[in-house]
Order: sequence, then C-alpha cells, then structure tokens
Amino acid sequence: MTDIRREMPLLARHEGVWDGVYSYFNAANEKVDEHASRLLCRVPDGGDFPYHQTNHYRWPDGRTEIRDFPATYRDGRIWWDNELIQGWAAEVPLDEFNRTMMLYWQRTGDPTLYLYEQIQISDDGQNRCRTWHWIRNGMLETRTAIQERFVTKDWRGVDAEMQAAASEGRQVPFGGGPGFGG
Repeated sequence: MTDIRREMPLLARHEGVWDGVYSYFNAANEKVDEHASRLLCRVPDGGDFPYHQTNHYRWPDGRTEIRDFPATYRDGRIWWDNELIQGWAAEVPLDEFNRTMMLYWQRTGDPTLYLYEQIQISDDGQNRCRTWHWIRNGMLETRTAIQERFVTKDWRGVDAEMQAAASEGRQVPFGGGPGFGG
C-alpha cells in the first residue's frame, strides 16, 4: 500500500475530525442552503484505500445525511470513483506555503456538471476554509463556502462514537458556535 503520508504530506495534515458549516449560494449570490458538518478524514494504516473521508451533515430542520468517500492513490493524487462522484484531489506545488489543495469532480452520470474545490488549511492546522465552484455547461451554477475547525486527530474514536449513536437512534452533536451551524 502507498504511504500517503509520505506521498501527500499536505493531505496528511488534514487527517482527523473537522466540524463546520456549508453555505450554498446560487449564481445570483443568494444563499440557498446551509447546514452543519462533521468530516472524518482518515489516513488508515492498512486496507484498500489510503484515504477515506466520511461526511456527516445536519440541517436546522433535523434532516441528516452521511456520505462516504473512500479514495485510491495514483499519479500524485487521490481519486474517487463511486455512485456520487468521480474525480481527484491534489496538493498545489505552486503554493510555497503548503496550504492549498485542489479538487476536481463531477457527479456520476451527469457530464454537464463539474466542480472545482480549493482547500486552505491554516498554518497551525486548526482551521480550514474551502470553496466550491459548481459549473454546469460552462456557467457558474452554485458556490459553496465551507468554514471548518479542527476537533481531534482521533477519527477512530469519533467514528466509533458516531456509529454507536446511530445504532442507538441518537445523534452526536456537532457544528455549534457562531459560523459553525450552531
């Protein structure tokens, strides 16, 4: 298995649990959605996928959603190919400060829609901001602004807590605080 920590050291800095808020804006810059998030960014010690991300979302009306994104590695990038998205993430070598990652993906089965994402991690690794540009047929359709704060490196413990809560029919609180969906 590829040593992703050696091959993609900036990606490895993102390992852990991140709480935040996703805000969606249409092409007219009107907010059309907002929800809290908890992302588990895993760099497992073994297995089929050198990177594995699980996104937990919670809306103010109580709706929840979980999306799972295991990724492979090749050619200096991690790659997704699943029922929701196909695409890649890479570190940006032009950033001499080692803060920037770029992602490209498109919705599986919808070649008219693609997305570019830029991720900036703070120098102390405690905050990150992400922006998505959703482009359909060459025109901006949506922008997503995401602000996150680092919770813990212990994604294993948080993953176990989230799974136990789900099996018991309860929710683990996440988000919270000004600007973080709370």
